[in-house]
Amino acid sequence: MATTAPDSGQWQTVCLQDELQAGQPLEFRIQQQAAEPGAMPLTGFLLLHDGQPQAYVNQCPHLGIELNWMPGKFMDADNLFIQCSTHGALFKPGTGECIAGPCQGDALAALDLRIEGGTIQIRLPE
Repeated sequence: MATTAPDSGQWQTVCLQDELQAGQPLEFRIQQQAAEPGAMPLTGFLLLHDGQPQAYVNQCPHLGIELNWMPGKFMDADNLFIQCSTHGALFKPGTGECIAGPCQGDALAALDLRIEGGTIQIRLPE
């Protein structure tokens, strides 16, 4: 379910609401200053789960590496779970909870999101 958050913090437009399609996660760069000089930029991804947009930081809680094996490829072969390309951990798309793999019991970092004027926006992480 989309998070409706108060208007505090900075928001980033990710895409038009119509661009997000079921079964086709959308990867995006989070537009904030890197924590350390030379660090890789932080990315996130959007997906539809039961018709509701969900947004997560693109980092495995086990190793802190990006989940996808190719741009936009986040789901397992059956398109049921988010899958880490490094060690195969599986995450529930609606909650980000890890249900299989070395980080079982952990969860992906969810991003607050809102829909404004037909666009999907995420709140920048602090």
